Amino acid sequence: MKTYDLIIIGAGRASNLAVTAGKNGKKVAIIEKSTLGGTCPNRGCVPSKLLIGYAHVARAIKESKRHFINATINKIDLEKIFEETNNYISKIDPRYASRFNENVEIFKGTASFVSNHIVKVNNQELTAPRIVIATGTKPIKPPHEKAWTSDDIFPLNKKIPSSITIVGSGFIACELANFFDAVGIKTKLLVRSEKVLGNEDIDISNIFKEEFSKTLDISFKTTIKDIQHDGKQFNLTLNNNESTITHSSEALLYAIGRESNSDSLNLQNTSIQTNERGYIKRDEFFETTAKGVYVVGDASGEHMLQHAAAYEVNHLSKILLNGYDKPLTFKYMPHAVFTEPEVASVGITEQKAKEKNIKYVSTTTNWLASAKAISTRLKYPVTKIIVDPTNNEILGCHMIGPESSTMMHQVLAIIHIDNNINNLKEMLYIHPALSEALLPAAVSVVKEIENYNNK
Repeated sequence: MKTYDLIIIGAGRASNLAVTAGKNGKKVAIIEKSTLGGTCPNRGCVPSKLLIGYAHVARAIKESKRHFINATINKIDLEKIFEETNNYISKIDPRYASRFNENVEIFKGTASFVSNHIVKVNNQELTAPRIVIATGTKPIKPPHEKAWTSDDIFPLNKKIPSSITIVGSGFIACELANFFDAVGIKTKLLVRSEKVLGNEDIDISNIFKEEFSKTLDISFKTTIKDIQHDGKQFNLTLNNNESTITHSSEALLYAIGRESNSDSLNLQNTSIQTNERGYIKRDEFFETTAKGVYVVGDASGEHMLQHAAAYEVNHLSKILLNGYDKPLTFKYMPHAVFTEPEVASVGITEQKAKEKNIKYVSTTTNWLASAKAISTRLKYPVTKIIVDPTNNEILGCHMIGPESSTMMHQVLAIIHIDNNINNLKEMLYIHPALSEALLPAAVSVVKEIENYNNK
């Protein structure tokens, strides 16, 4: 049995902890069943955004008439697009490995617990007084063996399809549908309900549905009754509003959510507890129900975002290596959806505020006060701000429009430093930058606060 100071299971964001611990002279074992770097750079947020870059350019050309420009696309080299993306992915594993010093030993294989502090990998047992579980999540398995998940897209080693059907209504389904459709692959999105991005604020979700449906073939209130594959394509029987229709495509991709990876860890050999969904329970210091064993990132099922995982790993590093004794409390948790339209959000939605009987005021303001926004010749972009009228705190902010994810950081800075909507109202903006659209949004909601308090 080999003994270490620290064992890390999962080499995604937690690889940063391995790097830091190794530099601090700790003997570290890091175990990864796939490629180093984990889901984000290999199969998730990074390569998907590389693809969206191509989609953005293709859509800009297709929609150039909006700017009185008549342009056409002569060719989209899909082989080259995927070659470049696959090439990027191929460099992730060695890039991550190069960050570790001689104190970090890499094990490629699936880890399983023998007991609380003994882990087995490749028939070899390892032990350490501290173990970190960072195994992330996996896509929910499709009902047909030839159907894809997002893991099959990155890298795409299969034939590029001429047509694809995507099942789902969340950000992964929408981002991939946006890409495939934009680059000329015939795309159909199947949505079980009447909503896309149903977790967003209702006003933003409604605008998104209207705009997204203008360019994409979406079937709402539709489920797949039967799947047949004839060796070349999928032949689907769909239930749509109680009627039955048929649809065919070369590829079928399911993006219906992700689930816990804890089933591979043999946690029954430990005192580590999971919740009803299989995610690993932890306290405010990331410690599981087994002393000295910690869990970070998606494996906890709490904040399933890469930036949250990185933030947690950084905090856990302080706890394990520097004796830091304060728990991590997320003051806010932002996210974005990189489609066209682009969406960004932080904090509570209006429907959630109503559900929890929270006092609030809100306004929804267009971006037309910004000349840069006007130059896009888009009418739909808006900012919705939800504020507590008793103390001026921003409870939520939701945007839809170009570069929403970038613009949101201005709001995040206010929330992070001194969460008062007046700070967003009184700050100096560059004229006529896109971010200037936030000024009338802040002015508008401050007026609503005044009206609320003068009733």
